[in-house]
Order: sequence, then C-alpha cells, then structure tokens
Amino acid sequence: MSAPQFDATFAALSDPTRRAILARLAKGEATVSELAAPFDLTQPAISKHLKVLERAGLISRGRAAQTRPCRLETAPLKQLARWIQEYQHLWEHSFDRLDTHLKAAQSSETKGKRHVRK
Repeated sequence: MSAPQFDATFAALSDPTRRAILARLAKGEATVSELAAPFDLTQPAISKHLKVLERAGLISRGRAAQTRPCRLETAPLKQLARWIQEYQHLWEHSFDRLDTHLKAAQSSETKGKRHVRK
C-alpha cells in the first residue's frame, strides 16, 4: 500500500461516523438510506462520508435497479492490519518490560513488609 493510500485509509477511519458505517457494512451491503438511518445526518452528509470511504478503497458501490448498494472492501483493512502487525513486537516488548518492572516492585514491596516490626 502506498503512503497516500495509507493516509487516505487512516483519514477515513479517523471519523466515528465512518467507522460505524464500516461496522454496518461488515454485516452486509446496504443502500445509502439504510446507512443513513441510524444517524442524525442528512443524506448529502452521509454521501460525503461514503465518498471518503470510497476514495480510501474501503467501500465500493454497485448498481441494483435504481439503488447503488455499498459494500465493504476488506483489502485495505488487511493491508493496514499487516502494517500494524509489523510494529506489534515493539509494544509487546514494552509490555514485557513493564511486567518485569511490576514484578520487581512487588517483590521489593513484599520484602520490605517482612522486615517491618510493630
């Protein structure tokens, strides 16, 4: 995935309305009206969100009679997940170091309590 494509994907995913639309499309294709129903937005506003998602390659629109149903395109999400996975070792290493630090702190605290006499 190219840098501009990553930027478009991240930009599209940055909006909660667009993420909700993708979550709905994960259940199956839907028309613009169906996608607009749960939101307090006008049809043109939903259409703008759909255009952002479409430019990012996250959705596609078909033709069925007079409607243009939208469907989720998973390829960009898979590419994004692979890219994020490349950095997974970094945060796992950080968690391992934190775990080691917490165990050492708990051990020191336990040893300190044993020596306290009342």
